[in-house]
Amino acid sequence: MPTVEIRDVGGKLLGQRELPPELFDAPINIPVMHQVVVAGMAAQRAGTHSTKTRAEVSGGGRKPWRQKGTGRARHGSIRSPIWVGGGIAHGPQPRGYEMRVNKKMKRSALRSALTDALRSGKLAVVAELAFEGPKTKDAVAVMEALDLSGRVLLVITGPDDPVERSFRNLPEVKIDYPGNLSTYDLLSADRVLFTSAALDALTGERGPAFEEPAPEPSEPEAEEPEPENSPDEAPEEEEVVEP
Repeated sequence: MPTVEIRDVGGKLLGQRELPPELFDAPINIPVMHQVVVAGMAAQRAGTHSTKTRAEVSGGGRKPWRQKGTGRARHGSIRSPIWVGGGIAHGPQPRGYEMRVNKKMKRSALRSALTDALRSGKLAVVAELAFEGPKTKDAVAVMEALDLSGRVLLVITGPDDPVERSFRNLPEVKIDYPGNLSTYDLLSADRVLFTSAALDALTGERGPAFEEPAPEPSEPEAEEPEPENSPDEAPEEEEVVEP
């Protein structure tokens, strides 16, 4: 079973913690991770780029000169794509770049990214992050004590104003929550720092990204119809009406 070291804010080793193998010892599927990352980056594109064709550019309502007799090439409009200030031929037009990725692929890619973070040694766990007030100096001290450098992804349980305001002045640090983890953030980060509580939320509660599909309910067995008269009860006698 995979394990990870747990340290305090001063960098002192407190112990080791076992991690669930279904999340941190999964097969690393590089093609699926690539497809999920590309789809995520494509979804961030606005797709609002636009160019004007020769029909949309103003001007060019008359033929610049007569067809023959000038010695120059024939032209019908000064807004042709070959003229300066003319329309754009085959230019970009507004479009959407969204790519469809199913839930199984997203779950597989996220498990692969978590496994890669553990095996590559960029995963770190701190016991607790509790600041009395928002101070960037305290955040820098934690980074130095845990030997974190480069792009750092900090995962906390939820909104924490002192912690988030302490790290927000550090441009190389990005803060995220367990239920909002993405494959792109895990792969692009040089180091990934979990708080112990955030790791509990990730491995214990298992958000929608980690839930396996529930088994289909079996059809209930048909109940046998009860007899009209139970064996203990005697059948009622019909009344005989005398003529």
